[in-house]
Amino acid sequence: MDLQTRKLEIIKHFLNLQNEDMIARVENLLKNDPEFFKNKSLEPFTVDEFNTRINKSLSDSKKDNGIEINALIQEIEKWD
Repeated sequence: MDLQTRKLEIIKHFLNLQNEDMIARVENLLKNDPEFFKNKSLEPFTVDEFNTRINKSLSDSKKDNGIEINALIQEIEKWD
C-alpha cells in the first residue's frame, strides 16, 4: 500500500470514530510526540506561503473546485 493510500485510510477511519477517548488519544499523540513535530512539513508557513494558500483556496472556492463534507464522506466509504 502506498503512502497516499495509507493516509487516506487513516482519514477514513478517523472520520468514522465515535469514541471520544480515542479521538483524545489521537490528539495527544499529534500534540505530544516530539518525533511527530520533527517533520519539516509541520513548520509554520511564512506570511507569503500563507497568503498564497489563502488566495488559491479563495480562487478554488469561486470556481466551485471543492467537495462538500458529506459527499467526501460518501466517497471515502466507497474506498473499501
